[in-house]
Amino acid sequence: MKNVFNLGFVLMLSLTLMSGMCSSDDDDGTSNNNSQQIAAIEDDVQTGTWTITNFVDSGQNETSDFNGYGFTFNPNGSLVATNGTNTITGTWSVTDDDSSDDDGSSSSDIDFNIFFPVPETSDFEDLNDDWDIVTATSTRIELIDISGGNGGTDLLTFERN
Repeated sequence: MKNVFNLGFVLMLSLTLMSGMCSSDDDDGTSNNNSQQIAAIEDDVQTGTWTITNFVDSGQNETSDFNGYGFTFNPNGSLVATNGTNTITGTWSVTDDDSSDDDGSSSSDIDFNIFFPVPETSDFEDLNDDWDIVTATSTRIELIDISGGNGGTDLLTFERN
């Protein structure tokens, strides 16, 4: 009887230890699925016209470079910036980035991608990046990029009019 009790105790202890080693991220078979959050951001940004209320490029506040420009994020992925006189067309997308970023983080994040096909001398070239989303609401989206080259931090904020 004593041997049966000891065997049962060892078996219970083994099962307890093994179950404690399982991780909670194995539940759904996917890692950090951000598809619902991406869809919500896409829906929000496609509504109305947006302005840049903050743009800091490696410590330099360059918000005024975009004064008077309204930005429209179209469902077809085009991005149109206009100030009534000049119109610049680019592309935008929101993607799930599950690889390590320049900032050294290895966690999954959501990237807000902006690309304007302009010369390097254009102010709009500074917006070209795969920005990390800091916060996103229906009226405000805050983005950050930490440069892998010089380690500078860029901040970009859009607000809906």
